[in-house]
This record gives sequence, structure tokens and C-alpha cells, in this order.
Amino acid sequence: MLREFKEFALRGNVIDLAVGIVIGAAFNQVINSLVNDIIMPPFGLMLGKVNFSNLYLNLSGKSYPSLAAARAAGAVTIDYGLFINNLINFLIVALVIFLLIRWINRLHHKPPQAPDTKPCPFCRTTIPLKATRCPNCTSKLAHQDNP
Repeated sequence: MLREFKEFALRGNVIDLAVGIVIGAAFNQVINSLVNDIIMPPFGLMLGKVNFSNLYLNLSGKSYPSLAAARAAGAVTIDYGLFINNLINFLIVALVIFLLIRWINRLHHKPPQAPDTKPCPFCRTTIPLKATRCPNCTSKLAHQDNP
């Protein structure tokens, strides 16, 4: 059983997955910092000096100067400002992943394949490249190797 576990754990896919998770966690910290420290402050300033992380709806009936004070007092709150931050965070991550995959796909650009069909010179339907007779109009065709 120990040998089977060792084979499983050292298999390439498991190691690749572990590396991906670690890089993803580090990437998440970078994106969170980008959203919270760079994007949200000017965005909040444009909307009248609003700090999204401090927006909340207090359900306890008492008044608190900040979300931290409400949480410290044990008040029940709906933290919609944090939700807005997380939504913007998600949209940025989705955009970055889209751009990254798009860039990777461009690196793996495949050369165009040679066509395997041609138009029939008589009826213009698409036929196999090596056809000697059109299946639609039954015209005899010159073969590619013997025109």
C-alpha cells in the first residue's frame, strides 16, 4: 500500500497539480493586492471617496462607525462592500486568465492544413481531392497526379 501511494504521489499529473495550486494561490494574492491596493482606491475616489470594504448593512438596529466596529460588537451585518470587492477581484482574475490563455494559444499557432477537398469544375460542389469522378454530376475529373 505504501508503494502504491508513493507511485500515485510521484506521478507527473499529481506533481503538476500541486505546482498549479501553489502558483494559483500566489497568483490570487497578487490579484487581491491589485484589486484592493491599486484599483479600488481610485475607483472609490471617483465615486465620492467611497471605501467599498467598509460598506455594510447593519441588521442589529444599532449604529456603528465602521464594519470593523460592528463586527467587534458582534452585530449582524450584510457586507455588500466586500462582495463588490470580491466581484471586481473575480472579474479581473477572469480577464487575466482569458488574456493569458489567448496569448498561450497564439504561441501554439498551428500551420494551416493542406486542403483535402476541391470544388468540382463542372457543378462546383465540394469533392475529395483524390476523386476521379464527381459523385453529384458524375463528370470525369482529371486526377491530381495525372492532370
